[in-house]
Amino acid sequence: MINPSFFPSRRLALYMVRLFLTRSLAVLVALVLVLMTLDLLGESGKILAIPGNGDAELWRYVSLRIPLLISRFLPFSVLLGTLIAFVGLNQHSEVVAMKAAGLSAHQILAPLIVASIVIAVGLFAFDEAVVVNSARVVNAWSDNDYKPIPPDRGILTNVWVLSGEDLVRAGIVNGRAPNLIVRDITVYERTGGILQREIRVARAVPRPASHDWALQDVRIYDAGMNVVRQVPLMTGLGGVTPQQLTIAKVEPTELDYWTLKRRIAELEAAGRPADEAKAGLAHKISAPISTLLMPLLAAVAAFGLARSGQVLLRASLGMALGFAYFVADNFSLAMGNAGAYPPLVAAWGPFLLFLLIGETVLVRTEE
Repeated sequence: MINPSFFPSRRLALYMVRLFLTRSLAVLVALVLVLMTLDLLGESGKILAIPGNGDAELWRYVSLRIPLLISRFLPFSVLLGTLIAFVGLNQHSEVVAMKAAGLSAHQILAPLIVASIVIAVGLFAFDEAVVVNSARVVNAWSDNDYKPIPPDRGILTNVWVLSGEDLVRAGIVNGRAPNLIVRDITVYERTGGILQREIRVARAVPRPASHDWALQDVRIYDAGMNVVRQVPLMTGLGGVTPQQLTIAKVEPTELDYWTLKRRIAELEAAGRPADEAKAGLAHKISAPISTLLMPLLAAVAAFGLARSGQVLLRASLGMALGFAYFVADNFSLAMGNAGAYPPLVAAWGPFLLFLLIGETVLVRTEE
């Protein structure tokens, strides 16, 4: 007889949720530890090569990178944790007992879906509160070759701007106008595409009244005369506005949802392309929600008789579906960044596609 309630009993639901959460957490901890160790082995030499850097900077790097690893691999950990839980339930014939009690496949999955919703909400909050700040700081630090960087007030790094024929590269853009400070600037002055002068500036501050910038510690190389001059203070960058620097590079992974939404409005107001930022904005929602797919994609490992010898095959199929989703998601987002896909399709297309695939597999095989 079919159980009319969509959820199984409270005790059974809590038992399955506990299995699901503990296995997923164990996989996440193991993945983060291994990946963080490998990452630190590759970067520790670069960090310690800077005079003054020591153990404190290594621990700082670890503290900045771990939130990024958690955010990126949590959905994958949920997939593997669900597979491990389902394989154990199948081998001990617990799934057979549930189905004999009248539970359908969707009813067995229901507690895990609810737990995944809670995980998705928590992951979104974690991304907004912690991950974007860590990404912004660690990217700025690595772009500066792990040299000391100023306190984070909205740091952008490696920003390029075209002013007439001149190319302007800003190494670090910190803050927002009127408190904007730019460091490590290189200006390539060109005439007819030929380099005339290369100007390196240690620090620049905008002067709104005169629509130019105060440049400090300037080094000027004149290509025509082949001479180098050092100037302690001068004015320049008359064709560059603070807004050009702050909207020239919009990195969705470094901005929270509402800040990114404002930056998109600024890009559109300035007539700049915003498809990449829009795809990133939509992906901030679709990425956490992808945890809802993992129990559905892994469910193929839960059903079927263990004595049939196909448990490993079913688990491999569930893992393959999960891997395929992550590949499709990254590919779709890359196509959205390139402008080949509309932003909403780039962010939500793989989720809807694999939702249909997971449902189809589950209904065809078990319902």
